[in-house]
Amino acid sequence: MASSVLKNLIRFSLSSTTATATATATTTRNFSLVAPQIGNHTAKWMQDTSKKSPMELINEVPPIKVEGRIVACEGDNNPALGHPIEYICLDLAEPAVCKYCGLRYVQDHHH
Repeated sequence: MASSVLKNLIRFSLSSTTATATATATTTRNFSLVAPQIGNHTAKWMQDTSKKSPMELINEVPPIKVEGRIVACEGDNNPALGHPIEYICLDLAEPAVCKYCGLRYVQDHHH
């Protein structure tokens, strides 16, 4: 009896291992075609030096002055175009940067 239980366990473990290997093989994706497309897209973007990069455009926006110590950045007034709300503390002297959109905020001191 013990030998038949052992045989069934071995048979079950072999069949589940084979099923797992087959499932893994069918879900594995081939990304070899993606890399050239990304490289071509980046090269196309970098050819035209008259256009500014997104970071250059966002750096042209002056730091936004805020009266309080904490600001909630949403990226845009329209929620469909913005990003998740990021609460930013303005205790430091230098402008604080939103990690999603790059907008800079500074505390406006009224002395």
